[in-house]
This record gives sequence, C-alpha cells and structure tokens, in this order.
Amino acid sequence: MSVNYAAGLSPYADKGKCGLPEFFDPPDDLERKIHELASLVRNSSYVVFHTGAGISTASGIPDFRGPNGVWTMEERGLAPKFDTTFENAQPSKTHMALLELQRKGVLRFLVSQNVDGLHVRSGFPRNKLAELHGNMFVEECIKCGKQYVRDTVVGTMGLKPTGRLCEVSKRRGLRSCRYISLSEGLRRGFCEHPWHGAHYGSFVPRVF
Repeated sequence: MSVNYAAGLSPYADKGKCGLPEFFDPPDDLERKIHELASLVRNSSYVVFHTGAGISTASGIPDFRGPNGVWTMEERGLAPKFDTTFENAQPSKTHMALLELQRKGVLRFLVSQNVDGLHVRSGFPRNKLAELHGNMFVEECIKCGKQYVRDTVVGTMGLKPTGRLCEVSKRRGLRSCRYISLSEGLRRGFCEHPWHGAHYGSFVPRVF
C-alpha cells in the first residue's frame, strides 16, 4: 500500500532524533505512574488528551521516529513497514480507553496529530475531537463545509479537490481534509474548537 502520507506533509527539516530504542518501565514503576496519572485525572476539573502516532502502532500503523518509524526508515533509505492497511486498521486499546473516559464524562476533549481516522472509527464523537493534521477518510464541501466520512482513504491531500460533489442543494466540489502544513491544521482543527479556552485546573496529558 502507499505510505506517502508523511512525505506529503510540508517540508520539515528538523525531524528530531530518529531510531531511538524503546524503553519499557519495570512493573513497579509502571504501576506507580498509572496511579499518579489516575490521581491527576481525578483531581482535574477539565481533562484534555493530546495523542500522537504512538497510540496507533498497536493497530499496525508505524509511528515516525520509533525504531521502525516512517522517518527512521526514510533516513535508512527504506520504505516504512505497515502490518495492515489504513482501511483495515482497527482502534487500539488506547483508542477505546479514551472513548470510555469520554463516555463517562472524564475526558472533555481530545486533540490528535494523527490522520489515520482511528479515533473516529472507535466511535469518539467528532464534536469533541480536533484532528490537527486532518483525517485521510474525510472530505468536505468547498462551499458549505459539510463533511463526509468515507470508508476508504480519500486519496488527495492539502485541501485539494477529490472529484466528488456535495449532496447539498447548489452543491460544490468536495476537497480532502488532510492538511499539508501544521499551521493550516492548527487554524482549522484546533483554535476554532471550544476547548481552546480551557480554564485553570485543566489537565492535558500527551499520549504518544
């Protein structure tokens, strides 16, 4: 399958250190950190999670800087390895845990850098979700802004026309909702959402 979604982003010279080994906490340390996290969540008045590519590796989609990440393999002159297709990938336990926290009223909003659509596929409500880089399964009407979530990857990116038409009266063409630049994604997918004004007592853990 094509995995050029990373190459399609705007030029990004400083990719950081790629290929670093993964570290796993000893069971006692992990247990302690879990209790610390639970306490922070329990004592916060407004919880927002920020997720990255790492939560989708268990779904078969590589991250960027990991031992077999997209950028790591690129530096080695190799193609990244996928264990599945974007269409067949299923939400991981992390995706489903975040959904359960939202359903219980604990998680108030979710911000994600991922374009793989797995948060939406998990059932996470889209009005509680900001996808900073867009979603490769979503296209929107150029005129009215209505969005359509597809079962297959839209195929274009950077807000380019997809060749399909909106179903609304006086329709216009549809375009992809997958942003080439982070600044465009931030403007459309992040700053316009109500959570942006989260008050003191907010807790924003990052899950990568």
